[in-house]
Amino acid sequence: MLILQADRDSLLKPLQTVTGIVERRHTLPVLSNVLLESRNGQTNILATDLEIQINTCGPESQAGDFRITTNAKKFQDILRALPESAIVSLDWEDNRLTMNAGKSRFALQTLPAEDFPLMSVGEDVSTQFSLTQEMFKNMLSQVQYSMAVQDIRYYLNGLLMQVEGSQLRLVSTDGHRLAYAAAEIEADLPKSEVILPRKTVLELFKLLNHPNENISIELLNNQVRFQCNNTVIVSKVIDGKFPDFNRVIPLDNDKIFLVSRTQLLGALERASILANEKFRGARLFLQPGLLSVVCSNNEQEEAREELEIAYQGDALEVGFNIGYLMDVLRNIHTEDMQLAFGDANRSTLFTIPNNPNFKYIVMPMRI
Repeated sequence: MLILQADRDSLLKPLQTVTGIVERRHTLPVLSNVLLESRNGQTNILATDLEIQINTCGPESQAGDFRITTNAKKFQDILRALPESAIVSLDWEDNRLTMNAGKSRFALQTLPAEDFPLMSVGEDVSTQFSLTQEMFKNMLSQVQYSMAVQDIRYYLNGLLMQVEGSQLRLVSTDGHRLAYAAAEIEADLPKSEVILPRKTVLELFKLLNHPNENISIELLNNQVRFQCNNTVIVSKVIDGKFPDFNRVIPLDNDKIFLVSRTQLLGALERASILANEKFRGARLFLQPGLLSVVCSNNEQEEAREELEIAYQGDALEVGFNIGYLMDVLRNIHTEDMQLAFGDANRSTLFTIPNNPNFKYIVMPMRI
């Protein structure tokens, strides 16, 4: 039975939208599959790992209603390997999905759609707001690199999303550095917050590719729902208490200066070539008119970079993980950055000049 006929890209693009969350090896084999279903001629493609679920619109179907599941990776890899101009037809018979394109033919196994476990989505919306995809993607890019990876403090393996009044705030920290971004939205909301899992944040970032269109965000009971581009993401939230980020923002650092973001990034990238591969340490020397970056390693090799700056305060030497410094400079697209140092044991504050909506705090390290 012919269930679908469409050009390659109208199948591949929605498939790529959902397959990022599919786990290759899962205790439930059906979770390695995607669900294809058609109702009244509209095809939907859905994937889930039981923590996050993505549903998006596929091409129209002329074949009536159907529900099947097939292996996500194989289905996607075959479509990728076909010519861009290929017309793909899908036939389903005896639990086999046959894909035809020109002189190519592929027979894929299916698993029963009734065995595909859909997430139970709450109906009670506690908070709802929207903003442009461009604004939200820009905020995510400013903070997502600071999320922890497989930290035993599970609440750090994600991102705090907080709304209050007309302000949306995103905060991430791995315990060594913290990134904060805020923006004004057209809303007047009571204070509420959720911790988005790392995987959800990374999938969201990939999805935000229509800058001028809006993304709608709804906070549900222990879940959050995002809607944009004919796609719906439902994600569980991390149950835990995020650290009070206001307490770690240094307010009295007095060694303040501006530096060219691209010049400092270039200096750090060059110096990092000779940094110790394990500790990735860099020493920064601050003195009137000059900022120096020094990296060395176990082979007694050393790199030194010097930048002229407008600074006339006291001298200071402080060590950092050089990767933490490069991360912020790669993800913030501004001409200059303002750095505020305290002493060798105090966190340093990175900000954008005349912009209170971004802060990056990085702790020093002993070298």
